[in-house]
Amino acid sequence: MMETGFGEAVLQGLHRYVRLVIEELGLHGDAFYAQLEPTAGAYIALDRKLPEYPDRDVALVWDERYGWSVALETDSSEDLITVAYHGREILPSPSAVAAFAREVCASGAVGRSGLAPTGSGESEVTLTERLTGYLRSVTATSQDSLPSSA
Repeated sequence: MMETGFGEAVLQGLHRYVRLVIEELGLHGDAFYAQLEPTAGAYIALDRKLPEYPDRDVALVWDERYGWSVALETDSSEDLITVAYHGREILPSPSAVAAFAREVCASGAVGRSGLAPTGSGESEVTLTERLTGYLRSVTATSQDSLPSSA
């Protein structure tokens, strides 16, 4: 479980990372969530269906242990049904995540990575630093665009 020692900065970094994935997918609206506890995770509702399951809604799901996966929605009493995992990298680039989601939805590449990955072994500190890095990049860009006081 990711410690929340960095607290709000980590959560904001995770939100920024998820929003970048959403932008790469060309989605609009706020059909997503991100959390740090009990484990860090995120959920993005997709506007696509899988060819094998045309009656099921599809979501892109991330967690700090296994990274990204594509899952089928179920009724509220059941867990999501994971149908494909991105791979071993826990925090791939937003463009790589979007490409993965498009590939699974277009080709129905169910079970793409077989069983759940065992995790990358990426340390909690590294993951925390990478997530806060998404926030820092936004802050730096915002500060760079501020007018200088002459």
